[in-house]
Amino acid sequence: MAAQIKNAHSILRRRQVEKRVGLTRSPLYARIKDGTFPKPIRLGNGRAVGWIEAEIDAWLDEQIEKSRKA
Repeated sequence: MAAQIKNAHSILRRRQVEKRVGLTRSPLYARIKDGTFPKPIRLGNGRAVGWIEAEIDAWLDEQIEKSRKA
């Protein structure tokens, strides 16, 4: 049971990502297109997508590190 919890992924929806990183929809998707932001994953067969929380956390950590070096 503990191994299942350890490997569980949390998925964030777009509005949650926007709030977390401080970007709105257009800049968010522009960064995805540029390859400077994690790509979303498809949730089912429809248009719904989500982001893996750990990837968003890693991106935020990277931004903090970049800003501290500047």
